[in-house]
Amino acid sequence: MTTEQPTPEAKPAAAAPPASRPKNGGGRDWVRILVIWAVLSIAADVVWIKLVGPHVPPGRMSNMAVGAAFDFNILIVMALPVLIGVWVYMIYAIFAWRASKGGPDPVAGKSSRGNGRIESTWIVLTTVIVLFLAGFGTYELIQPGGSGGGQGPSPLWTPTGKSPLQVQVIGQQWKWTYRYPSFGGFETNQLVVPVNTSIAFHVTSLDVIHSFWAYQLGVKADANPSADNVAFTTPLQTGYFVVRCDELCGLWHGSMFNEGQVVSKTSFQTWATRTEAMLAQNTKYLPPFAYSYVPDANGADGGYYPDAKDPYSPVETYGAPAPAGGG
Repeated sequence: MTTEQPTPEAKPAAAAPPASRPKNGGGRDWVRILVIWAVLSIAADVVWIKLVGPHVPPGRMSNMAVGAAFDFNILIVMALPVLIGVWVYMIYAIFAWRASKGGPDPVAGKSSRGNGRIESTWIVLTTVIVLFLAGFGTYELIQPGGSGGGQGPSPLWTPTGKSPLQVQVIGQQWKWTYRYPSFGGFETNQLVVPVNTSIAFHVTSLDVIHSFWAYQLGVKADANPSADNVAFTTPLQTGYFVVRCDELCGLWHGSMFNEGQVVSKTSFQTWATRTEAMLAQNTKYLPPFAYSYVPDANGADGGYYPDAKDPYSPVETYGAPAPAGGG
C-alpha cells in the first residue's frame, strides 16, 4: 500500500516590479517644450509684424496715431511668446504626462513638488517684462512731445522747439464747435488743420462732460465744463478723420459726431483767412475768447444764472426767460 505524498504547496508568483513612474518635466521634456515654444513664438511674431501690424488702428495719419499703433504692436509682440509658452506647457502636459488607465500616477515623488529654478526664472522674467513695459509706456507717453490723451490745463510734456497751432474744441449737447484764436477767435463747426504742423487742442465743454475723440489722429481727451484739457498731435497725412463723443452725455450722445480734415499748409491758411472774414459779424457777438467758458456762454444756462443779464450779445437775450410779472 503506497502512501500518497503531499503535494508541495505552490509558491505564489513573484509580483511584477512596479512600472517606473515618468518624471514630471525631465530634461528631454523641457528641451522639447522650449524648442516648440521658440518655433511657435517666432512664427507668431513674424506673422503679426508682417501681416497684421501695418493695419493696426488708428492708422498713420498723425504722430500720435503712429505712436499708438507702434505701442500696441510692441505689446502684442511681447505678449504672444508668454501666451504661447503657457499654452505649449499645458498641451504638452496633457499629452506627455497624463495618467494611463490603470497605470501609475505620472506625477509623484520629489519631481511633483516643484522646481525652484523654473519658478525663479518665471518670476524674474515676468517681473522684467512688466517693468520694461512700464518704462516703455512712460517714455512713449512723453515723446514725441506731448500726449494725445489730454494733459489738463498745464501739460507736463509739451512739444519742444515748436509753436503749436491753438485750436479750441467746444463740446455741447450735442455737437462740436471749434475756435481759432490765431484768426480772430472765430467759431465754426468745421475742424480743419494743416499737415505737418503741431496742433494743440484745447478741449472744453459748455454743459456736461463730453469726450473729444479724433479717431484717425489718435487724439482722445475729456471735455469738462469750465476746464481746459490740452492734447497734442502732428498730422502727417492729408485727408478726412472722424470726430466722435466718447463719453455718454445725454439722449443724443450717439449722434454727436462730425468730420475733420487735414489739408496742406497753404490750403489751411486760405481757408482760415476766408472763414475769419466771412464770420466776422458773428464773431463780434461771441464771448471773448477764453480757454473755458461758464455754461451760459451759449445761452444754455437753464435758469442757473441771472436771467437776461448775460453781456455777450446786444441783440439776443441769453438764458431762461424772465418770469411773468418780474418775479
